[in-house]
Amino acid sequence: MALGTASMLAGCNGIIPQAPPSNIYTLSPKTTFHADLPNADWQLVIEEPYAAGGLDTHRIAILTNPYEVKYYADARWAERAPRMVQTLLVESFENTRKIVAVGRQSIGLRSDFNLKSELREFQAELKEGSPVPEILVALNAKIIAQPRQQIVASASFEKRVRARDPQILAVVAAFDEALGDVLREVVQWTLLTARKPEA
Repeated sequence: MALGTASMLAGCNGIIPQAPPSNIYTLSPKTTFHADLPNADWQLVIEEPYAAGGLDTHRIAILTNPYEVKYYADARWAERAPRMVQTLLVESFENTRKIVAVGRQSIGLRSDFNLKSELREFQAELKEGSPVPEILVALNAKIIAQPRQQIVASASFEKRVRARDPQILAVVAAFDEALGDVLREVVQWTLLTARKPEA
């Protein structure tokens, strides 16, 4: 998709008779972790992250100033951003092979812990004078012990990655790298922090 950043931004003033189909992009779960992670003898439910309206969408967000959210034209995520992050968290936990069971709320898993999170940043950002965006991903996570709904621990994770160039494939690759680092940190932190109470 050989379009410059400016032409990829949504917001054309003219009336388009028929919108072109969007290119759909997805990101990848993590598969590599610290070798010394402990085995978890507990079950975990991953709740869908909360996200503000500007990020709770299939559209790929880009900020050209601190006050306005725009979106790449003709490009979208395969799922809403929070749903996609939930999917990738589940798959990343499974890829550790260190946990008894992990899944979404919808599968009816009786969990020992729930992972609640807030997707606070998930966008490309254009700094003044630069055509190449920087990707920012930030997630706040809380481990909730069940059934008492007690907060065991809370932590925030953030990663910035500069895209190689302004093209959408480079932007998506930078999203993949930034989110991947956050996924790895969240998984490792959870496995090291959550503990079932002594019987």
